[in-house]
Amino acid sequence: MIFTHDTEAALGFVAALVDTSPEASDSGTEELSTPAQLNALLDAWKYSGRRDGDDRELDEVRGARARLRAMWLLDRDDAAEAVNDLLAQARALPRLVRHDDLDWHIHATEPDAPLARRILVEAAMALVDVIRADEMHRLRVCDADDCESLYVDVSKNASRRFCSTRCGNRMAVRAYRARAGA
Repeated sequence: MIFTHDTEAALGFVAALVDTSPEASDSGTEELSTPAQLNALLDAWKYSGRRDGDDRELDEVRGARARLRAMWLLDRDDAAEAVNDLLAQARALPRLVRHDDLDWHIHATEPDAPLARRILVEAAMALVDVIRADEMHRLRVCDADDCESLYVDVSKNASRRFCSTRCGNRMAVRAYRARAGA
């Protein structure tokens, strides 16, 4: 295991959240256009805490989504600065919690804090682990030429290139056809 369970979960959620944007989604459309879609994503990732379920919250989360994509693509030093800024703005206070079916893990905001702030802070806390482990190279954008999806490479030798098997297969077929046609 490269990262702790809560770090992998937070990073996985960030990738899933960012991949709802039109430039990264499979459909090429906004996949986070209603509070119901946001709730479905939060339910799928077992996101706890306060949810307002309104358009204001949805807009705030989409704003957080853009900020997180930008942070994902930073180099280690710039990411550290961005994480520190975010944690200071949120006045994050890390603490160990256990809830639902999850064992001890870190939260750095109150459960009733606004959703977008909780998402940003949990992502920042996960990035702390990534930066400290000098593993920023594991935060990737899919290598497929027609995909902008984010993913966390948790493979043993950090060799994963695509966000999904589908993208990898699609690129392999293209490469085969290019070779066969030559």
